[in-house]
Amino acid sequence: MRILIVEDSETLSEALDRRLTQEGYACDVARDGVAALEFLRSYRYDAVVLDLNLPRLDGYGVLRAMGHESGAAPVLVLSAREHVDDRVSALDAGADDYLVKPFVLDELLARLRALVRRPAQRDTPVLRQGELEVDPRSRAARWRGQDLHLTPKEYGLLELLLRRRGATLSRAQIFEHLYDSRSDASDKVVEVIVSTLRTKLARHDIAELIQTRRGFGYVFP
Repeated sequence: MRILIVEDSETLSEALDRRLTQEGYACDVARDGVAALEFLRSYRYDAVVLDLNLPRLDGYGVLRAMGHESGAAPVLVLSAREHVDDRVSALDAGADDYLVKPFVLDELLARLRALVRRPAQRDTPVLRQGELEVDPRSRAARWRGQDLHLTPKEYGLLELLLRRRGATLSRAQIFEHLYDSRSDASDKVVEVIVSTLRTKLARHDIAELIQTRRGFGYVFP
């Protein structure tokens, strides 16, 4: 999952980046609204964490700009403004959720998980393929009830392929989903993640679930 953090406080943005990265998300950080829009034009995100009080262009300006884009990522607003009118204004401007500062990081993570799973899995949050289950809420994958013990990147790859079942995803597309713009890695690392994931799936005789289309990419049929 790829998240855009838009927060002008260096301390808070670094704390969010660190915790979300630990949870297996790929994060980009923008310190003002103009930079946020540049990221949004360049990359596809699964969710945006957005402060309202930003330099150059405030959070409302970002929301208005995102409102003109089809398929825009869901937005979790962070704000010290706690009045009902402030929440209503943000939600009316296009925000999907609103969290008042100061907040507990565990609550922010729970709200993000809820936002990320809404678009594609509003009614069935657990993704299933036969006896394989992928639960975005707990970020766990199970085969016949047994935990597959995946790393964050392996889990991210499996969830992506299962959500986009039937679509062939190129190495570059997968890399963009799993890594942020600051990564020094090459998209060849995707081949390594596919290999280690298949090794873990092979322990349950299901390595063939991920198919390679040579010259095109990978697909979960």
